[in-house]
Amino acid sequence: MPSQEAAHCRGVPETAAPPLSTRLAHGAPPRSTARASGRRLAWLAAFSVAVGPLAAAALALGVAAGAPEHVITGTGLLGLALGWAALALGSVAWTDRPQRWATVPAAGLGAAGAAVLVLAPGDRVLTAAGWVWPPLLLALASWTTIRAVRSMRSRASFVLLSPALVLLVVCAVGGGAATLRAAFAGDPPPMPGQLYDVGDHRLHLSCTGSGGPTVVLLGGMGEASAAWGLVQPSVAGTTRVCSYDRAGQAWSDSAPGPKDGVQVAADLHTLLRRAGEPGPYVLAGHSVGGPYAMVYAAQYPDDVAGLVLLDSSSPHQFTALPDYPGAYAFLRRSTALLPTLMRLGAGPLLTSDVPADLPSADQAQLRSSAWGTRQLRAERDEVAAYPELFEQAQALEDVGSMPLVVVTASAGDRQAGWRDAQAALAELSPTSSHRLVPATHTSLLLDADDSDHSVAAIEDVVQATRTSSAVSEP
Repeated sequence: MPSQEAAHCRGVPETAAPPLSTRLAHGAPPRSTARASGRRLAWLAAFSVAVGPLAAAALALGVAAGAPEHVITGTGLLGLALGWAALALGSVAWTDRPQRWATVPAAGLGAAGAAVLVLAPGDRVLTAAGWVWPPLLLALASWTTIRAVRSMRSRASFVLLSPALVLLVVCAVGGGAATLRAAFAGDPPPMPGQLYDVGDHRLHLSCTGSGGPTVVLLGGMGEASAAWGLVQPSVAGTTRVCSYDRAGQAWSDSAPGPKDGVQVAADLHTLLRRAGEPGPYVLAGHSVGGPYAMVYAAQYPDDVAGLVLLDSSSPHQFTALPDYPGAYAFLRRSTALLPTLMRLGAGPLLTSDVPADLPSADQAQLRSSAWGTRQLRAERDEVAAYPELFEQAQALEDVGSMPLVVVTASAGDRQAGWRDAQAALAELSPTSSHRLVPATHTSLLLDADDSDHSVAAIEDVVQATRTSSAVSEP
């Protein structure tokens, strides 16, 4: 019986599975070959989904670890482009279902990454671009999804590819949400103090109280002037006291160039002079603000009358604390990622609560600026310069008979070697006072009760400076 009649008798449609010889004669692959090609495409889709984010992470966290925002963003885009290029090229080479459409997202992401790397846009340009790239990325994700459905012709392959498509959509929606959130955040709170021109940028300085010597407050990593909202009003009842924002923080302008201790000291020296705040000063530094204060004292010794180190970092941080090199490597990588993550809409996941004990005006200031991309970029720049900062602070080998109080927080988890490093700071002066207090690193500034330890230390140094006597013990 002819094959078509036999098929009809068995109830099989005449169009079903032509003989192998017929399919080969017309150039169609055998079903086994088609299935094998489909499996290769599915594995290739899974590979491309994995290689894109892995390449982006390897470039951003490895090759470009700790780099400025445009380098992190640009290399990340190039990594994602690599995943789509792998799908386009691999499908042509190893399957009979070429996915040439994948060259479009590969080219689009790659061109964007190269442009960001070459042009190195600043914060304002990247912020303005937030109105453009999210809708473009969403359009690219939609087009890519449609082409994938039409071209892959395999549910398994499309399902395996879908995480890459979802990633594009999430980034587009997150970026759009971040732009809208920033645009409708409302006006910032009124600025306390004033802005003063220190050269190629302006710095914010807020001074209260009267009398001398003037106390200058230097915050730690990410600590803008508002972080002193509990300490400054208390000290202002005793003497003149000034808090300020380093370049890129809060109200201060961003600034090009290095952010090491010498540059920060030069900025502060110019700021105080142009604001008409006479020295010599009592410098009070918290955390990494301590090394900034030490560099200032080494650069301008005649301008410093006393020193207060509030749970200060050590100039020998990399050697005195055995775990610090590893912690710093993580810190350098993570701070470099934050501006990019914020532009992708991760702000609600990263933003921490504002300390409740701070006055309402200071809380508003922190909410307004603490997690802005401009401040995060400045924070990354400072962290990248920590090795230079600590080395520069080592130039202050002693302060002679200058009043010095070292306050060490004894509560909470502390790194190995921290207490010994604090004791070494107290050795800068033979008449120093080293105080172990039941507080944590942050509560010395941000807790209404624990901040009293900081206030007392500052007031004791002020009094010792006025009377040219040793610091009294509490």
